[in-house]
Amino acid sequence: MSLPLHLAIGAFDGVHLGHRAVLHSAREAARADGGLVGVLTYDPHPSKVLRPESSVPLIFTRAQKDERLTEAGAQVIHHEKFDRNHAGIEAADFPKWLKQTFPHLRSLHVGSNFQYGRGRAGNGETFIAHGAAENLGVKLVSAVRLGDETVSSSRIRQCLSAGELALANAMLLRPYEAEGVIIGGRRLGRTIGFPTVNVAWEPELKPAYGVYAVEVIFKGEALPAVANYGQRPTVESGPVAPLLEAHVLRGIAPTTGDAVRVRWVRRLRAEQKFADLAALRAQIAKDSGAAKQALGLLS
Repeated sequence: MSLPLHLAIGAFDGVHLGHRAVLHSAREAARADGGLVGVLTYDPHPSKVLRPESSVPLIFTRAQKDERLTEAGAQVIHHEKFDRNHAGIEAADFPKWLKQTFPHLRSLHVGSNFQYGRGRAGNGETFIAHGAAENLGVKLVSAVRLGDETVSSSRIRQCLSAGELALANAMLLRPYEAEGVIIGGRRLGRTIGFPTVNVAWEPELKPAYGVYAVEVIFKGEALPAVANYGQRPTVESGPVAPLLEAHVLRGIAPTTGDAVRVRWVRRLRAEQKFADLAALRAQIAKDSGAAKQALGLLS
């Protein structure tokens, strides 16, 4: 006999404090009857199907989301393909579809602003009624507030785009991260005394260009570093694709082909153009000092 399933439903981009509250509700229900904690999420994000001209740029990749969902307690993660057929399910029929898809389903957990069904006609209150018709308990989880802010994926996107990393990280609970493979570069950093590793990384949501105190996670070790994300206006003659490059402050830097994770700890300043390489070198020295302080390397 399979274990009862307690299902959290949502897009879960970012797996922020509000999402974790929904997961916690499912965990509590699962603990009460020895069941499993499940997550129903969507791939692609519904906005890419319903409004492709203004779809949501995702904070994290599917793999990053899954890792954070598992960390938050998910034992079963189901990525439902979101298409026009799924979007056309009538609100009253949605719990029936859930029971067909998850035969051992026992309870449903969603944010209080949850909408579902064709034309997003269903809301939290109707979900309780529609769930009851299928003998499913529904728990609406209130939004989480952080100071004066309601925690949401859209607010985190705004913060990252505006360079408000501290608030974004607080809402995410676990710091913002980039993942990619080290690629070769022009080795310009070596000529000015600050060799960098370049990370192949093309996020949907582009954070604010600038200089950041980061940790380069490689083979389980967190290497303190100072990173620049942007278009390198001092050394590039025109607009180029943004690049994430990091100068490791202590330890042995990864090399070309190595897979790394870059944990963004603090934003130090906006990206800017300098008159020459000497001015750039002097500023990188200052940035390195500021990063060391932010990362606890200076007393």
